[in-house]
Parts: sequence; structure tokens; C-alpha cells
Amino acid sequence: MSALRVGIVGATGAVGETLLRVLEERHVPLAHVAAFGSRGRSAAVRYGGELLDVHATTGEALADRDVVFFAGGESLGEAFIAELAARGIYCIDNNATFRLHDDIPLIVPEINAATLERRHHILPVGNCTAILLALALAPIRDVAGLREVVVSTYQAASGAGRAGLDELDNAQRALALGEPEDPARVFPAPLARNVVPQIGSFDADGWSGEERKVAAEMQKMLGLPALHVSATCVRVPVRTAHAESIVVRTERPTDLPTLRAAFERAPGIRFHPEGIVTPREVEGRDEVHVARLRADGAEGTRFALWCTGDQLRKGAATNAVQLLELLLARGFLG
Repeated sequence: MSALRVGIVGATGAVGETLLRVLEERHVPLAHVAAFGSRGRSAAVRYGGELLDVHATTGEALADRDVVFFAGGESLGEAFIAELAARGIYCIDNNATFRLHDDIPLIVPEINAATLERRHHILPVGNCTAILLALALAPIRDVAGLREVVVSTYQAASGAGRAGLDELDNAQRALALGEPEDPARVFPAPLARNVVPQIGSFDADGWSGEERKVAAEMQKMLGLPALHVSATCVRVPVRTAHAESIVVRTERPTDLPTLRAAFERAPGIRFHPEGIVTPREVEGRDEVHVARLRADGAEGTRFALWCTGDQLRKGAATNAVQLLELLLARGFLG
């Protein structure tokens, strides 16, 4: 029987609740699960067929855990992770704080699991959009290399957390009933019946914070720091699945049959050789779905494709649980 004790900080949020669900679905062997938040609440989240109390997050309360997932705000992670990691507690963090540190791996297990070492007690989960993009690009990298990536993203409301989902739902309801719509607070502009081409603040060169994250984190995941990446990130009125329109230029010529075969055998990918796949179809699923693969010109180095995946699952909670499974498989726990 497992003696593994796990904590989830931010358990009442969209990612936290999904983490609890994924842990249960994947039958991860755990001795005890404790839920934490900014304040205590009774019977606030569900795991293993039971309602769990949520405890106020303190260093003392987290200190008896073997692994702590951080699914809440960055301030909670910054307050506790370094100290917990120094004590030998593995911290799996869904926030951006540690993702680009040189001595900390940014792991998508299907792509770069080999970068994990026992000493890595801080394990960030990458940006959800970058995870989906990296999974869609890895098969191309492996057969033909990558020289350039241009991506336009269509990102779900859930990327802004439960508050984003609530704002979208409330606005759609008001519009459907012909009632006044509340001003946008989570998003820079109203999202219902709209698209919003801004996620994060713009820098002096006009790039949004999300666009910078997607490029830098995807380069790190793929081990291609010099890869040229141009991203345009757009929020769209869908619930939990992101989608991406991608154009790549490869290092070496290849062809569609070779790429199709690479996608068919790639872990974590569901390849659609014909037809389309939409965000609503993939909600609640773990795979990244790739479709509309096509050549752009006859030289064999430019290709276009479409991908979509659930950002609460593979873009966040599922990737986090896979990191725990990787720690177990390597014998670093228990």
C-alpha cells in the first residue's frame, strides 16, 4: 500500500478541481490527499467519492507532504515552494515563476522526460498553450527539424481560471436574454460573441505576455533555444479547449506521408488524417488532436496544421499528474 502523502494548493479552483479528478481517474496510488486554499472551508472539494475539507495554506501544514501541487495563484507558490523543495518535498507548480530558470526542467513527459533528475524538487507545469504547441511540433522536429514556427492561438475562457469561465457564462446568458451585459473585468474586452486579441499586457514592442511565454517555453520544451517563433494569442468564447493554427518551416525537406506516419506514432497525439476536429469535441480529453496537415509549397520545407486540446487537462492538470507518475516510475518517491 502506498504511503505517499499529497497536497493540492488551490484545490477549489478550476485547475485544482481538475487535478483531483485526474488523480482519481488515473488511479495514482496515494495514501492521503489534503486540499489547501487561501482559507479553510468545510466539505469543499470532492475526491475518492468523498467531500474533503480545504485547509488554510501554511508552511507547517504543507511540511508533512511528500508532493505538493500548486494550482492557485503565483503568490502562494512563491511563498512556499523554495522552502519546501529545500526540505526534499517535490513541488509541482502550475504557475510561471520557475518555468524559465536555467537549472529547472520544463517537462512535457511525452517529449523530454529524460531531463528529470532526482535533485529536481521544483517541477513547473508549462504554459498550457505552449504544451499543446510543443506536442504538436515534436513529431515534425524529430523527422525534419524545425527552423521557424508561426502560430495563431484561439484560447478558451478557462485559461483565465474560474473567474474567466464565470464572466463568459454570465455574459452569454445576459445576451441571450436581452439583458444588460456586465462590463468585462477578467478579459480586456467582452468575450461573449467576440474574440479578444490580447492575453496579458503588451510590452514596448507590441507583444503580449502570453505571446512571449508561448515562444520561450515552447523553445525550452523542445530543446530548441534558437528556434524562431512568432505567436499571436487570441482569447475566444469557448470553455476549456484551446486551438492553434500553425505554419512551420523545417530544417530538412520531408513529405506528407512521412509526417503523417510521425503523428500516428507520436505519444499524446490523436492524429486526424481527414476532416476537422474542434475544441468542443475534445473538452475533457487528454490527447492533443492534430488535423488539417498540409504542404505549403512544393519545396518540402513548409507545412501547415491545426491542433486543439483541453487546457485544463493536458495543458495543466494532466501534465502535472504525469509528472507525479514520472517521479514514481523513476523511483524518486516511496
